[in-house]
Amino acid sequence: MLKKILIASILLLTLHSCKQEQKRTHERKEKSEIQQTFSVSFPKLKKNEIKKFEKEIHSFYNSKINLDDFSGSFLVAKNGEILFENYVGFSNYKEKNIITKNTPIHLASISKVLTASVVLRMVDENKISLEDSFQKYFPKFPFEKITIRTLLNHRSGLPNYAYFTDNDSIWNKSKTLKNSDVLDLLCTKEIPLDFTPNTKFSYCNTNYALLASLIEEVSKMSFPIAMQKLLFEPLQMNNTFVFEFGKQKDRVSQSYKSTWEKIPYDHLDAVYGDKNIYSTPQDLLKFDIATYSEKFYSNKLRSEIFKGYSYERPGVKNYGLGIRLNEWDDTPTLFYHNGWWHGNTTSYTTLKNEKVCIITLSNKYTRKVYQAKRLSSLFGNYPFEIDED
Repeated sequence: MLKKILIASILLLTLHSCKQEQKRTHERKEKSEIQQTFSVSFPKLKKNEIKKFEKEIHSFYNSKINLDDFSGSFLVAKNGEILFENYVGFSNYKEKNIITKNTPIHLASISKVLTASVVLRMVDENKISLEDSFQKYFPKFPFEKITIRTLLNHRSGLPNYAYFTDNDSIWNKSKTLKNSDVLDLLCTKEIPLDFTPNTKFSYCNTNYALLASLIEEVSKMSFPIAMQKLLFEPLQMNNTFVFEFGKQKDRVSQSYKSTWEKIPYDHLDAVYGDKNIYSTPQDLLKFDIATYSEKFYSNKLRSEIFKGYSYERPGVKNYGLGIRLNEWDDTPTLFYHNGWWHGNTTSYTTLKNEKVCIITLSNKYTRKVYQAKRLSSLFGNYPFEIDED
C-alpha cells in the first residue's frame, strides 16, 4: 500500500511539474509575442561611436548632474542602445536603501506622458475620439466644449485642482483628495473655467486627473490596474506602477529636500494621472522605443501627438498631446517633459529625429535634472551649449 501511495505521489508531483513548466513556457511565449508586437528595428551603432558618446555623456553627467549629493538615476540611449547610465543615492535615506537600476522613483509630471499614451491608444482602437466631449462619458460634467483633445494639450480652461481645493469652502484639507473628488467638485461646486476652452494654453494638472478618470470609465478598471494591464505589462515595464497612497506610502522611494530632510505627504498625494507613477529609466526606455512602432501608435495618430497646438504667443515652446515641444525654424523639433512633485524632479527628452532618449530622475530636490536636455546638441543641430555653466 505504501509503495502505491509513493508512486501516486510521484505521479502527481510530476504532473504538477509538467503543468508548471507548460505555464512558464506559455508565459515566455506571450512575452516574446508582446516584444515582437512593438519591436522596432534601429541601425546598429558602431563601437567607436558608442565609446565617443559614452565619454562625452559621462563627462556631462559628472560636471552638470551628479553634484551636491545627487540622488537618482540617469540614462542616455540611442537607437534603443544604452550609451550611459548611472544610479546613486538613497530611496530611503534613514534606512540607507540605495538606488539601483531597478529602483522606481516618482516620475512627477512625466506621469502625464504615460497617462496620455493609454488614452491615445484607446483613440487608435476606436474606443474614444479626440473630439469627444468629456461630458459624453460623464454627463454631469458641466463643460460641454471640453474635449479629450483639449485635456491632452492643456487647452481646456480648467483651473488647477490644487488651487480650488485650497479654498476651505470647497474642500477640507484634513481629508485626502482623490480623483473622484476632483471630478465631483467640478460637477457640483460651480467652479468657473479660467478661460473659454481651446482659446489658449495653460498647463493644468486637473486635465490629467480627469483623463485618469476617463481611462477608468472606458476600461472599467481602476487606474492602477488599467495602466498595469494596458501599458506596463505589454511593454514589460516590470518596475513601473501607479502609486496607491493608502497602500504604498511607506514602501516607495521617499522624497527629500536638498538637505535630505524628508518631505511629508499632504492632502493632494492620492490624485493620479497627472503624477503618482513610479518608474525607472530602463522601463521608460522600453516605452520610448515602443513609441516608434506603428503598432503602438498609428502614423495618423502620431502626426496628431507630436505637433504643437498653441501658437497664440511667439516662442519656441509648445505642447502636443501629452508631450512638450521646442520648435525652431531650421532645427528638428525637440520633444520632452519635465516633472516636479515635492522633492522629486524629473526630465524625459526624446529626440525622434535622432532616435535618442535622455532620462534623469531624482528623489532629492535639484533643478540640475532639467539641464539634461542640453545633451541633445551632442546628437543633432540643437541650439544648446553642453559646456555652458
